[in-house]
Amino acid sequence: MATPYTPTVHGTGVRATIQRFGGHLAGMIMPNIGAFIAWGLITALFIPTGWVPNKTLAELVGPIINVLLPVLIGYTGGRMVHAQRGAVVGAVATMGVVVGADVPMFLGAMIIGPLAALILKYVDRFTAERTRAGFEMLVDNFTAGIVGAATAIAGVLAIGPVVEKVTEVAGDGVAWLVSHSLLPIASVIIEPAKVLFLNNAINHGVLGPLGVAESVKHGKSILFMLESNPGPGLGLLIAYLLFGPRSLRPSTPAAMIIHFFGGIHEIYFPYVLMKPRLILAVIAGGASGVLTFLVTGAGLVATPSPGSIFAYMAVTPKGGWFGVIAGIVIATAVSFAVAAALLGFGRANGDQPEEPAQDGVPGDTTGTNDTHDDKRDNETAAESVPATKEA
Repeated sequence: MATPYTPTVHGTGVRATIQRFGGHLAGMIMPNIGAFIAWGLITALFIPTGWVPNKTLAELVGPIINVLLPVLIGYTGGRMVHAQRGAVVGAVATMGVVVGADVPMFLGAMIIGPLAALILKYVDRFTAERTRAGFEMLVDNFTAGIVGAATAIAGVLAIGPVVEKVTEVAGDGVAWLVSHSLLPIASVIIEPAKVLFLNNAINHGVLGPLGVAESVKHGKSILFMLESNPGPGLGLLIAYLLFGPRSLRPSTPAAMIIHFFGGIHEIYFPYVLMKPRLILAVIAGGASGVLTFLVTGAGLVATPSPGSIFAYMAVTPKGGWFGVIAGIVIATAVSFAVAAALLGFGRANGDQPEEPAQDGVPGDTTGTNDTHDDKRDNETAAESVPATKEA
């Protein structure tokens, strides 16, 4: 379904179906962007590598990303399917995948939240015709509780472990590309995995350890830059600001600040999910950035955490500024160019110039036409009044 945050998709073809599916996924994230921004601010400020490190306040980071954000996503997904009852069951079911895995369960929440609500929706249809008057509240509460408990258990035993396994497979694929010196091609796996919120698992679970080993030997490593480059996301957001749907443009400046200066890349993932073809833009941007890093011999001495431009500059080795900045700039430019082309430079989003009026000043809706319209309206009104007999 369309939400106030996602534009309506028309048509029944494969392209429209994919866009509609992406819109559903984005619709679970966009209403919760405020929570992502809150988490991003807390992370950027209070973690040990943040601006004002604070051990006590940094304790908020883990519970928010591991519990609160997935539960909000599952709640929103359930609400999209079956209103408030679906939202409650979706939140309960999401706790199952949260407990059943050791990685942030954004993807699991986007699966099990709507699924639990859909199951409850069919259960409600079955019981509605068979419930006697006066027992509606009792039946509704028990069916919601049973469905919520059952799906939460399924999340712990099945969905959570499956999503965690998918994360491991994606990480293994990236590790294989790295070991075979196919770094630019790694973006084909990294960027789609990022959009499905597997970025932390790939960066800190695979690329980080490999990068540390390489940095010990050579004093720097390009592996720290494969996933954390803020350029592809920035280019995508700029394209959305200039050529995206008008309803979404006001949200992009804040997203750019949080992404580029705060290092919270999750902020741009919903924009890709809304129009899945834009994954090509971030893949192209990521690959061009990695290629630039290779050509210039760029590398970082440690993982930039979070992946902001400030963190990048902080872990850039002396004399390595040019390659690092060039890779970010080129990745931004390529991602922007491809995304702008895929968005039709605004032509597909209601940005076409208005057709000139046939009469009067071009594009003007006032003037002589209004006079003729008023005259016709008066004549029509006069004809519609029945004639009365004179006294």
